[in-house]
Amino acid sequence: MEPKVLKFNLVKLFSAKWLVGFLLIVLITRHSSALAQNELAFEYDMPWQQDNYLAKNGHFLKHKQLGLSKEEAMKMADTSPTFGVYRDNYFVTGIPINKKVTDITADAAFQISIKHRITKQILPFNTFAYLTYSQKSFWDIYAESSPFRDSNYNPGLGLGKYLFRDNKLAGAASVQVMHESNGRDSIDSRSWNYLSLSVKYYFSPNLSIVGEFWPPFTEFGTNSKDLIDYKGYGCLSANYVTNNQRWWLSADLLPRKGFGNINTTFTAAFRVSSRSTQYLFARFYQGYGESQKDYQKYVINIRVGICIKPDFLSIF
Repeated sequence: MEPKVLKFNLVKLFSAKWLVGFLLIVLITRHSSALAQNELAFEYDMPWQQDNYLAKNGHFLKHKQLGLSKEEAMKMADTSPTFGVYRDNYFVTGIPINKKVTDITADAAFQISIKHRITKQILPFNTFAYLTYSQKSFWDIYAESSPFRDSNYNPGLGLGKYLFRDNKLAGAASVQVMHESNGRDSIDSRSWNYLSLSVKYYFSPNLSIVGEFWPPFTEFGTNSKDLIDYKGYGCLSANYVTNNQRWWLSADLLPRKGFGNINTTFTAAFRVSSRSTQYLFARFYQGYGESQKDYQKYVINIRVGICIKPDFLSIF
């Protein structure tokens, strides 16, 4: 059957399946988001509060350390919630830019991403052990039977450590053993096991830089031998939040095989209100490897929807 040119139908868009999926994301992540927002909410008797500090000292181009000492950071880590948001939790719909918009090429996508610290105690060498789980699904919501095109499952076990500069919190380093697969068998199976090394540095209370690298000694599934050539060898991310924390802008760059070849993701999120944890969310993606099943296909798309983010100052 030939794909039909998509005509957005509000009845289809807000069908029962769409609403069930949307509400599921909100219900699952709302509680974890509230915990994450408290992870670095400085409720302890500390020399500065996040909102006031950002308003007085935050500046996009000015290097400014976080005003949190080593002792305060370790105390905060030891008393903060163990469960929270790990990466963006979103529910979005969108269209391709590099091909004709039809009921097959337009779609919806959502991601659930959570983390859990294994022990409340700080481990030797001031490290923390934690579990993470992310699930990203691509949904052909506008197609005849609205099937899920692909779902990617990404559990991990990590060990993290705060980084300090002049006895002030500067960021964190972590190492994780990760698995990612799409849960299928036969010719549609995609999977890999890898080691992730990452460093997060706060240039200022407004701007953080994250570098993640997966070393070449990885293990690929039978149908994923060249996955890393398309997905990329690592990721460099920049996150910027305004002083009032209403706007959150991000850029992710993943260099892949070939000189100058880079997968890029740009997101813009606007928090609905100062009391809300939800953001209106727009996401642009260009490159390969967005989904595991179709990692060899080049895509350019834009999607919009709603997102629940981790706290900007959340370390892991």
